[in-house]
Amino acid sequence: MTVSRDILIKEMEKVFGTDQKRINHTLTVLNYAEQIQSAEGGDPFIVTAAAIFHDIGIHQAEQKYGSSAGKYQEIEGPPIAEKILKNYSVDDNILEHICKIIANHHSARDIDTAEFSIIWDADWLVNIPELFADDDKKQLRKIIGKIFKTGKGRQIAEKLFLNDKTV
Repeated sequence: MTVSRDILIKEMEKVFGTDQKRINHTLTVLNYAEQIQSAEGGDPFIVTAAAIFHDIGIHQAEQKYGSSAGKYQEIEGPPIAEKILKNYSVDDNILEHICKIIANHHSARDIDTAEFSIIWDADWLVNIPELFADDDKKQLRKIIGKIFKTGKGRQIAEKLFLNDKTV
């Protein structure tokens, strides 16, 4: 059974409830992930599902550990995503790949796939303004050069944060 993007979004919204900040973050990451995926390739379903569920464990992490730190999201997110995706009979290999992305999306340990690189870059595109708001363009250029794993992600970052008109 194939599960649609819209159904996955509804499932994410159920988990996040009234947390509009987290819903908006997820939808923005999804938008960037789809842009990057269209240029870089990778499995569109894995990218879509991983983008939608990348932070799905954040509320559980806050409840269990009193923290939304990435390491706790990486622990709590995969079981939640797995339970949802199993309800839609997602193939075990695909499910495992999605969960592995979620389990490493802050640490980048143990995974190096096109789909992971896309989610990594999409999440950073949303997080850079918050984490590096006070950095000057020279520093941002260095950060972008170090962080981004895909050409398209880097290109979008340069356009957004460096106002690079050549992009």
